[in-house]
Amino acid sequence: MQPVSLLFHDVYESEPRESGFRSPAADRYKLSVPEFEAQLDGLAELRIPNPEPRFRAVLTFDDGGISYYTVIADRLEALGLRAHCFVSTDHIGERGFLAPQQIRELDARGHTIGTHAASHPTRFSALTTPEMRREWCDSRQRLEEIVDHPVTVGSVPGGYFSRAVAEAAAYAGLRTLYTSEPTTRPSLFDDLRIVGRFTIRRGHAPDMAFRFAATAPWARCGAWLGWNAKALVKPVLGASYSRVADWILEPNR
Repeated sequence: MQPVSLLFHDVYESEPRESGFRSPAADRYKLSVPEFEAQLDGLAELRIPNPEPRFRAVLTFDDGGISYYTVIADRLEALGLRAHCFVSTDHIGERGFLAPQQIRELDARGHTIGTHAASHPTRFSALTTPEMRREWCDSRQRLEEIVDHPVTVGSVPGGYFSRAVAEAAAYAGLRTLYTSEPTTRPSLFDDLRIVGRFTIRRGHAPDMAFRFAATAPWARCGAWLGWNAKALVKPVLGASYSRVADWILEPNR
């Protein structure tokens, strides 16, 4: 069975600004601890940790917020799980973000450390080719200095993917690149494997991760339709997109 990749962001105990980027747009993708635990409870019912699960799933977390260390990792490990932690390296050590020693420890505990670009550009696909290459290369080099082994996996900031983004990632030596497109069918660009993800966000039903992972066709179809609708309106709404699009075009609740 083709594995499904799930996209999470930060998890907070009291308020969303505790971890990761601090903005209304970023906060919409952060879960409270009870919301996150509810999603994990659903996944636990599908017996992800078992030696022979009846499905496979990959859990990924974008941005590199400190909650991955303080909240997320322990809860995953209690279920026998590890995940991908994608770090925006320009923000390492800043308030609300992972520090180098925390990244190093998470890597040693079996979590996959990957790049989420260096500066987390607002629209990655709008950068020039040299800028894209610099984002991937600088971030990858910084992470490799911390974990002391090759880093070959990354995720695209903000979901702004294009062929040029893939070309720059391949140039930088990445071998797997996660996008925000909700699909279970990986594609190849030269030697780069491109993998889509299903996003879990604030306001989703508490069993949304279960629905995606259990191959509920209505949930996956709804996510795909919503993602493609938003892709169409992004150029039209421009700067106002982050304020209105998710509330209008989010079908999975």
